[in-house]
Amino acid sequence: MKKFSLAIFTAFSMAAFGQKVSDYQYISLPDTFTTFKGESYGLKELLTKTLTGKNYTVIPADKLQWPAEAKDNPCNVLMGDIINDSGFLRNKVVFQFKDCNDKVISSVKGASNIKDYKEGYQDALKQTYASISPASPVPQARIQLQTVQQTQAVASQPVAVNSSEAGTSAIRYSNGKADFQKVQVDDSQFILVGSNSSSPYATFKATTKKDVFRVKLQNGDTTLGYYENGNIIIEIPLGNGNYGKEVFSAK
Repeated sequence: MKKFSLAIFTAFSMAAFGQKVSDYQYISLPDTFTTFKGESYGLKELLTKTLTGKNYTVIPADKLQWPAEAKDNPCNVLMGDIINDSGFLRNKVVFQFKDCNDKVISSVKGASNIKDYKEGYQDALKQTYASISPASPVPQARIQLQTVQQTQAVASQPVAVNSSEAGTSAIRYSNGKADFQKVQVDDSQFILVGSNSSSPYATFKATTKKDVFRVKLQNGDTTLGYYENGNIIIEIPLGNGNYGKEVFSAK
């Protein structure tokens, strides 16, 4: 039973990483696009109008202003960004989408020969629009079906683990409130999944320092995690510039 559960969680991760832009309803856009040095040339307004016309719901970067559905599951939200990629003779942009794990799922380049910055950047952005399919959010039932289908394909395969976990089918942890399973996604990444959840509580990616990880929390926050005395530690942002420590002890 334990192996079957791990297969479900691994399959969910695979299904999530395989999603397309059109699978999402919500697109979050920043107040300003940082690579344009404070001048956005009307790009946000133009992009918002276009995305809305393709049936997406555009929401601000401030998560406190998100609708309840997006707050409850921030991994249903894509982060949109426009990057200034201009050269000497042409105005060029890169239109990019990232998911809640900071993974780029779409990146399209557009270019214009118009030398005026505002007209040129807007013209370059318009070149990317053909790549954006209208929103067709994946219903929860379809997500569950994808998960089951993926599970059937991988249920008989062992979950990849690192050398310190060799010979074990799973490592279980507890933070004193709930139980979690550690699932090794690849050599440099693992996730903690709650026993009653179908999405990762936290995703850990290796840094250049041994046993220290960049962590993406389920609510979209990013922080650090590390091993300490056999436990997994996550530094939890408290919202006032301070951090608390959440300890996950092996069971």
